[in-house]
Amino acid sequence: MDRVARLASERAVVVFTASNCSMCDVVTSLLGSLGVNAAVHELDRDPRGREMERELARRLGAGAGAVRGGTPTVPAVFVGGDLVGGTNRVMALHLAGELVPMLRNAGALWL
Repeated sequence: MDRVARLASERAVVVFTASNCSMCDVVTSLLGSLGVNAAVHELDRDPRGREMERELARRLGAGAGAVRGGTPTVPAVFVGGDLVGGTNRVMALHLAGELVPMLRNAGALWL
């Protein structure tokens, strides 16, 4: 099993971020305000971060250029071990009222 999949399955909610990413802060703040205790992995502070970033780009369908300035690979949010997506997808789910039920189903929320 690859490192991304292993880390993504360790908690109900896992977010791959970068320390200088403002959209990563937005997503992790939203999840925290909902009461989610997400595992956060900062790729730029992980020795294998570039490798994981390439894997996330592949999973997101962003292509090899994503790592160097194309479609962003972070934040990448996993719920229940499944890739949900990035900021746009998480916000769209939240605005549609679908994020909280998804988090509840994954065991990330109790109420």
